[in-house]
Amino acid sequence: MGRTTLPADAGMAFVYTEDHAGPFWMKNTLIPLSIAFYAGDGRILKILDMEPCDADPCPLYDPGVAYRGALEVNEGAFAGWGISAGDRLRITSP
Repeated sequence: MGRTTLPADAGMAFVYTEDHAGPFWMKNTLIPLSIAFYAGDGRILKILDMEPCDADPCPLYDPGVAYRGALEVNEGAFAGWGISAGDRLRITSP
C-alpha cells in the first residue's frame, strides 16, 4: 500500500500456516499487480491481475479456491516470465 513503484524482480509473499480462503483487495495500492495463489506444495492455483483502488469499497479478487499463500508482483510479470497456473514456485529466505 502506498508504493509508487516495485522493482521488476521484487514482490510480496503472504504465507499461511494452513489453507486459507478469501479475497485480496487493492485499497490504497497505487500500482497494478498480479497475484499468484499457491497450494502447500507450491503449485500455482490461480493468477489474477489487480488494479489500483482508492475508492471505498474496492473490488475483491478471489481465486475461488483454498490456498496456502499468495505472491504479488508487478502486473503482467508472471506472464512475462512464462509462469502460469499449474507451475510450481518456491519461496526461500535470503
